[in-house]
Formats: sequence, C-alpha cells, structure tokens
Amino acid sequence: MFRQTLCGLLLVAASGAQAADTVKIALTGPFSGGSAPMGTSARDGSKLAIAEINAAGGIQVGAKKMKIEIIERDDEAKNERGALIAQELAAMSDLSGVIGTVNTGVCLAGDKHLQEKGITKIICPAAGSASMTQWANKPDKPGVRDNSIFRFAAYDGIQAAMVVEEAINRKFTKVAVVFDSTNYGVSGRDDMLEQIKKQGNKLTVVAQEKFNIGDKDMTAQLLRAKSAGAEAILIWAIGPELAAVSNGEAKIGMKAPLIGGWTLSMSNYIDNAGKNGNGTLMPQTFIEEAITPKAKSFIDGYHKAYKVDRIPSAVAAAQGYDALYILAAAVKQAGSTDTKKIKEALEDLKEPVKGVIATWSHPYTKWDPADVTTHEAFRREQVVMGMVKDGRVVFGNDADRARLIKSATTVTPAKTSKTKKK
Repeated sequence: MFRQTLCGLLLVAASGAQAADTVKIALTGPFSGGSAPMGTSARDGSKLAIAEINAAGGIQVGAKKMKIEIIERDDEAKNERGALIAQELAAMSDLSGVIGTVNTGVCLAGDKHLQEKGITKIICPAAGSASMTQWANKPDKPGVRDNSIFRFAAYDGIQAAMVVEEAINRKFTKVAVVFDSTNYGVSGRDDMLEQIKKQGNKLTVVAQEKFNIGDKDMTAQLLRAKSAGAEAILIWAIGPELAAVSNGEAKIGMKAPLIGGWTLSMSNYIDNAGKNGNGTLMPQTFIEEAITPKAKSFIDGYHKAYKVDRIPSAVAAAQGYDALYILAAAVKQAGSTDTKKIKEALEDLKEPVKGVIATWSHPYTKWDPADVTTHEAFRREQVVMGMVKDGRVVFGNDADRARLIKSATTVTPAKTSKTKKK
C-alpha cells in the first residue's frame, strides 16, 4: 500500500512539474461551420506565433524559458457549446490565458464563467460590441470592477464609423441597412444607425432588412430595398449568407455596392459571391499584401505552414498572431504563469510588442467600467478600407496603404487610462 501511495505521489509531482514547465494557453473559436474561416485563421495565426516562440526556446518567465502548451476547443459558433467550453477552461487551475471567439453570443454565454474565476481572455478575432459593454457600468455584475476580459479587434464603433463615412464619401444619399438576426448583426445595425445620426444624417435609410442564419434567398428583402431607391447596402452579418445578398442583387439587376463589417473579407463570402462580390468594401486591420518585411514573412510563413495561397481570413490570422505575441509579452513581464498576474501586466505593458499589424505600445490600460476602450487594443489609425477584387481583398483607397505601412513600422503613442478612442 505504501509503495502504491508513493508511486501515486511521485506521478502527481511529476505531472505538476511538467505543468509548471509550460505556459498553458487555450485557443477557442468556431473551427467548423459558417464562421470557420475566421475561427481557424485566428487559431492558425496564433499557432504560427507559438511555433516561432517555442522554436526560440519559449517565453522567458523569471529565471527560465517556458514553452507554450496549446489547448484547442471548437465552439462551433454555438452559444451553449461556448458556455460549456468556458466552464471547462475556468476550472483549470493552471491555465494562463485564453485567446479566441468570433461570435458575440458565445461571449455572452461563456465569458462570465472565465470572469468569475479571473481567467485572462483576449477576445480575438471578433465578437460584437456587446461582448465588452456587458461589463460596463453594471455594479451588480461580478467582475465589473476588475475585468479580466480584453479584446483584440477593430471594435464596432470604429468599423461602423468607417462604413458610414465610406458611403458618404462615395456620394451616396439613400442606403438600405441589412443585417442578420444574430447578436452580432443586431448590434452592428444599431452601431451603423447611430453613426448615421452622429455624422449628420447625410444618409437616408430607405429600408431596414433582416435575414436569418441559413437563409439562401434574399430576393424579398432586396426588392424592397431596390424599390425604395437604395444606392448602397450597409450590411452587418457574420456568415456565408453575405454572399446570398450579392448574388441576389445580380439576380434582380440591382447594382448597389455592399459596404459593411470586416466579415465581408472572409473566403466563404468571396468564393461564393464570385464576380458579384467585386467592389464590396469593408474595414480591415490587415490586407494580405507584402507591404512590409514583417508582413511578407507572416504571409509566406502562413502559406507554407498551412499549404494555402490565400489566407481564409487574413484579418483574423494577423490578429491571432499579434494577440499571441501580446499575451506572451504579458507573461514575460509578469514573470509568472498566474493568469491574474498576466492580466495586471496586460494592463500596463512596459515594452512595445512588434506585430504584423502594428508595433503595440501599451495597448491596454487598467479597466475602467465607464470606458470599455481601456480593454480595447485597436485605434482608428490601425484600420483601413479593403475592397474585394477578383477573388482577393485589396486596398480600397490608395492612401490607406501608406498609412498601414506607417502603423506597422512605427511605435504608436502610449495609451493612458484617460485616452478615449474616437
């Protein structure tokens, strides 16, 4: 009996030592289903960064280097599955952090479990504004005063403002607002309507049309928009149904361009829309073009590692890559794998982090429930307008290329807790 007990203790000690020798990071998201191009691209971008870090010996944590251990979980873009995954991860005492999620509903269903245990999470590559505003100015909600949830994506306020500005700059006056029925689609609609109002009501919304996930025929919605005189469609949706809108326009002879959220750059929109997608416009944090040595290295590395000649969602991949490096920097600064210490380091990163999108200087500050942008990394100058052209996303405006090069090669000014993002 003593021998068995001793063996058992040795096994426990060995497993504990093994766990202590790695930094355990979970990568979550929809790796299957309609949102998979975003989820898999973000995951694979993060894994590319992990491979680079591990090949260099790992993260310097105190006196030793520690390699990153990956935990992968596919939430299938299902709220209930996302909640179960979050509960599982929250129960792991040695988990250093989580990177992932695409769908707003998954965040709303699951992040509360991580928050309750103080698990540090960086939402990446997406999720709508409600994924962060759920923690704002709600004193009765656990975690509001000490939020462990961060986001690494161009938040909806930035994107919606750019969508409305693009329509105005292109001299459109009448638009249809089209959105899917998900939390993401509805919150995006609200953001666009708010921006139209903020920007002086220079656009008249002649129709508001909704569709559901799985819908393949948008004829009825598009006919109403066309008969109302819509010159452009401002659209917010997350899945392959976006292509049904472009294809539906071609079917009824409607020529209103789509201007909408970054998800219009996904491969399942571009491939399914074909030539009908040409001219579609959307905000982007990364264009798959080797405009800098860092961008070239990243693109070439992704293509080689995953045997593709086009990244399914270049934005998601680049954000996954940079988010991982930012989390690794926080681990190094904390000198610990403890998720709470990593959270504190994230809020006050001392050293700039060179990413493929930008060189990140102090991307987050201490959480302020009155200002969710304290836990938002992106600023307006790091986002450009992309356009679909012959199966790829290119720069929608020539001036943006130079601006993104500058963003990728220049250390951005340090953000303070009093800084408000416009």
